Amino acid sequence: MEPSAIIAAVLSVVNTSRLIVHLFQNQMQRNRARRQRKLREYKNSERGIDLSQSTGPRTVEIMVAMGHVDPVERRFWARETSTDWWDRIVLQVWDESQWLRNFRMRKGTFMELCELLSPALKRQDTRMRAALTIQKRVAIALWKLATPDSYRSVANQFQVGKSAVGVAVMQVAHAIIDLLLSKVVTLGDVQVIIDGFSAMGFPNCGGAIDGTHIPILGPEHQGSQFNRKGYFSMVLQALVDHKGRFTNINVGWPGKVHDARVFKNSGLFRRLQEGVYFPDHKITVGDVEMPIVILGDPAYPLMPWLMKPYTGVLDTEKELFNYRLSKCRMVVECAFGCLKGRWRSLLTRSDLSQTNIPIVIAACCVFHNLCESKGETFMQGWEVEANRLAADYAQPDTRAIRRSQREAVRIREALKARFQTERVNH
Repeated sequence: MEPSAIIAAVLSVVNTSRLIVHLFQNQMQRNRARRQRKLREYKNSERGIDLSQSTGPRTVEIMVAMGHVDPVERRFWARETSTDWWDRIVLQVWDESQWLRNFRMRKGTFMELCELLSPALKRQDTRMRAALTIQKRVAIALWKLATPDSYRSVANQFQVGKSAVGVAVMQVAHAIIDLLLSKVVTLGDVQVIIDGFSAMGFPNCGGAIDGTHIPILGPEHQGSQFNRKGYFSMVLQALVDHKGRFTNINVGWPGKVHDARVFKNSGLFRRLQEGVYFPDHKITVGDVEMPIVILGDPAYPLMPWLMKPYTGVLDTEKELFNYRLSKCRMVVECAFGCLKGRWRSLLTRSDLSQTNIPIVIAACCVFHNLCESKGETFMQGWEVEANRLAADYAQPDTRAIRRSQREAVRIREALKARFQTERVNH
C-alpha cells in the first residue's frame, strides 16, 4: 500500500474515532440533563403548601385558611409520547357513561370544571416540548383520585411520566382550593336548608355534623398517633345540608383525636358559639326559644345550637326523638359514603405528605359538591367497591360524652314533647 494511502486510512480512523467520542459525549450530556429534569419533577411532586392555620397540631381549618394560600408556581411539561388514546378515543369516542364511570362526571361537567380552573392551570409551550393541556391534567387528577390505581398505572394509561401524575394531582388540588373551595363548600340559602330538614321531621335545623377517618401512611416517629382501630388516619369533619352537600369542612387532625376535640377547636364551633354562623332565626317550642341547630351523634356536646340523641335507658318519647334526629342526621353519613365511593383514593392509605393530604381531601369535597349540584349519577357498583376497600380500614367507634348545658337540655326536652304531641295528633 502506498504511503499516502496508509496516511489517508489512518486519518479516516482518527476522524471516525473523534466523531464517535463527540457523539458519546453529547449523549452523556443529554442523559444527564434528562436525569436532572426528572429529579426536578420528582421534587416538585413532593412539594406542598402548608395550610396549617388553625389551632391544634397540623390542623387545617380549610374555610379559614383559604385566604392565606399562596399558589406555588411549577413547571409541568409532557414527555414526548403518543397522546392518541386521550385525544382520539376519550375526547372523541367515549360516551357519557364512559365519562361518568372513569371521571365521575359527564363530559359537559368535566369541560366546565376545566374552564373554571383554567386561570390557575394555564401553561405555555416552549421550543423543546408542549405543555400538557388543562383538560389532560384535570383528567389525570380525576382518574387518580377516583381509583386506587398506582401512579405508574395512571402514567401508563395517559402516557406521561410517573412523577407527572403526582404533579398533576397537586396542581389541580391547589387550583381547586384557590378558585373553588369558598364558592362551592359554602352555607348557601339557610331557609332552603331549614325547610329541607323540616320536611324530613326536624324543625329549625341548619345541618348535620360528623367526622370520618381517611387512612394515611404512618408519620415518622409518631407511633402513638394511630386511631382506636389501630391504623393511622386523618380526620375530616363536615357539616352537610339536607341534600348531603358539604357546607363546612375541617381536615387535618390525627385520627387519635376525639371528634368532640376536633369540633371544639374548629372555626365552626367558635362561630356557632358566638351566634354568627347562622342568621338569628328562633322558633318557639313549647315555652322555650330554640335557635337554628345542627345535629350530631353522641360524641358531640349537647348545646343550645347542637342537638344529639338521648343515651342510656330510653322511653318511647326519647326513642321517638332519637328516631327523628337520626333520620335527619343520616344525610351526613350518606355524604361520606358518596364522597368515598366516588373518590376511592380516600379509602386507601395516602402516600402524600402531611401538608398535601388535607389539600387533596378538601379538593375531593369540592368535587363531591360539584357532582351533587350537577346531578351526576352515583353508580351502583361504586358503593360495592367502596365497601370492599373500606373493610380494611373500619371507622373507629366514638365515645359518647355527657357534657351539656341547662338551656340545651330544656330545648331537647321541649322538642321531645313536641314530637310526641305530633304523633298523638296524627
